[in-house]
Amino acid sequence: MALRLFNTMSARVEEFRPLQSNEIRMYACGPTVYDYGHIGNFRTFIAVDLLQRFLKQSGYQVRYVMNITDVDDKIIRNSARDGLGVKEYTARYEKAFLEDAAMLNIEQPILVRATEHIPEMAEFVAKLEKKDLAYRAEDGSYYFRIAKFPAYGKLSKKDFAGMEDGARVDVDEYEKDNARDFALWKAPKPGEAFWETSIGRGRPGWHIECSVMSMEELGDTFDLHAGGEDLIFPHHENEIAQSESLTGKTFANYWFHARFLLVEGEKMSKSLGNFFTPRDLVLKGYRPSSIRYLLASVPYRNQLNFTFDGLRQAATSVERLRNFRLRLSSGQFPAGANAAMAKLAQEAIDGMKAALDDDLNTAQAQAAIFEMVRAANAAIDAGEMRKEDTPGLLHAIERFDEIFAVLADDDVPKVKAVLEWARADGREKDITTEALALAGLGQPSDAEVQKKIDAMAEARRARDFKRSDALRAELTEAGILVEITKDGIRWRRK
Repeated sequence: MALRLFNTMSARVEEFRPLQSNEIRMYACGPTVYDYGHIGNFRTFIAVDLLQRFLKQSGYQVRYVMNITDVDDKIIRNSARDGLGVKEYTARYEKAFLEDAAMLNIEQPILVRATEHIPEMAEFVAKLEKKDLAYRAEDGSYYFRIAKFPAYGKLSKKDFAGMEDGARVDVDEYEKDNARDFALWKAPKPGEAFWETSIGRGRPGWHIECSVMSMEELGDTFDLHAGGEDLIFPHHENEIAQSESLTGKTFANYWFHARFLLVEGEKMSKSLGNFFTPRDLVLKGYRPSSIRYLLASVPYRNQLNFTFDGLRQAATSVERLRNFRLRLSSGQFPAGANAAMAKLAQEAIDGMKAALDDDLNTAQAQAAIFEMVRAANAAIDAGEMRKEDTPGLLHAIERFDEIFAVLADDDVPKVKAVLEWARADGREKDITTEALALAGLGQPSDAEVQKKIDAMAEARRARDFKRSDALRAELTEAGILVEITKDGIRWRRK
């Protein structure tokens, strides 16, 4: 089965056919580094990370480029407010983004920064003006003539009939359906940062940045362009208009957009107090692996309702996989092989691939691996597992984690790094006892752990598995690895 993806341009699921048989060129809109990234941003970044990981696992050579927007309206405004240069202002938040991405096991793509391509952007604008696709305003700003691109709206499926040449919109981001000439280049206002270029003083508009950098790195036409659903209009619509008007070629063949998330059933916002960065969640005592697992658990085109109960369940799921892997690798099994186990492992691998080939259905891929874990654990409990069965089952776990990247035991140093940042940033009051426990600081005593283990065993004897799972999740968040075996419950500190 070949990979099939929903293409926002065609508004349907299509077979993914790269321009070159074994090479894929893809571009994703990265962060605007004016603040810390929130979990909604990272849901998109993780979705794209899963996609490129799966493409590589499927045998493709992937050239994956992501931009860092380090100059735009918000950055100019905030850096001026704080009395800082643009580079000095953005350096802090770019560093935080890279740290958070690494914390969530997002593989680093080829990074390109807007401020490192200003001359090329000015030249791009000059070429558009030469073709009468752009014009210079009296203040020295340049605008794109939307009326010169009749296909405007083809990505967002908005009807922009009767577009008026010369009606302008100056802000980079706008929510209304403004079919107006948008800024390619902005002349500086008093006190604003600017660059000296071949078209005069100023700075690029947000939309021109991605067109220039993506085509420099990937060519006039490339395979796939990704981003959050909020970027479809106006950002990606404007990228298409200016790029295709200049080259006369298709800009990107496939458009991949991840949906927003809700938090406890509501839109995330600072005013509601439900706005979270990955760092906020770690300070509350949640593991980076749990955060990644939850953000990956719902297919990218479906809305994810992010809840703290779901985050605790994610921690339990990750630990179940880690415990299963430990049980296989450390178990003493009789010699020989059970053909049913080889079949089980292959069915899991095939099921995961079929799910991910089906528009990156991460929920079904997770279900496939957990069905294998359930059946294999039952075989171990029944004394049916053999020594030669374990490599195939472990291989299936490895294939899963090549994509989902949640099983490495590296949470503790990551949590410690967040605690160090919080202390340096004046947020020590936000450090919870749960976070300290995750970092191996202030962990429960052996007696306290054993008390919960005993309660867990009692709950399992009463077949109260909900209570047992809740106790296990508490121990997991406290840095205690719990393994359930036919001989009883074992535990160790991480």
